[in-house]
Amino acid sequence: MPSRIEDYALIGDSGTAALVGRDGSIDWLCWPRFDSHACFAALLGSREHGRWLIAPHHKDVRDKDLRVHRRYRPNTLILETRFETNEGAVTLIDFMPRREGTSCIVRLVVGERGRLAMCCELILRFGSGLIVPWVTRLEDGTHRAIAGPDMTVLRTPVHLRGENMTTVGEFVVDAGDTVPFVMA
Repeated sequence: MPSRIEDYALIGDSGTAALVGRDGSIDWLCWPRFDSHACFAALLGSREHGRWLIAPHHKDVRDKDLRVHRRYRPNTLILETRFETNEGAVTLIDFMPRREGTSCIVRLVVGERGRLAMCCELILRFGSGLIVPWVTRLEDGTHRAIAGPDMTVLRTPVHLRGENMTTVGEFVVDAGDTVPFVMA
């Protein structure tokens, strides 16, 4: 179930914008332009209609132990979501660089304190949640999703795998670590 509308923040690149929930999920994105079909449409349906979640691993965190704080960096659309538990704290930094050709989303997971187990769940659905793309891992580790004329590529050092039409991965972030995710 999607979050309440007031729990979303906006990131954008002047050509399109995404809505990011307090839970670390991008639940809406028309890509590559505002007038394109959505590739993440969970906001209007459910997770099966497309989303990109990066958050503390649910097996290791009880809801009452998780504290979430959000802010924009001053005078920017760079969103910082801080997830804090008794074991550690990370900041998820989300932004879309000003467009110079290809649009992309950058998500950085920065370890602030201790150690925290994290998860990534990517459900790409082209055609506003209706079309399931074919996802392959290229030799260099890049994940490519294609359906008809639509394509995305995701680069990250995190090992991702396919499960039930979803791309998933788990990783651990220690204080001082930065784990990048870049989708174009």
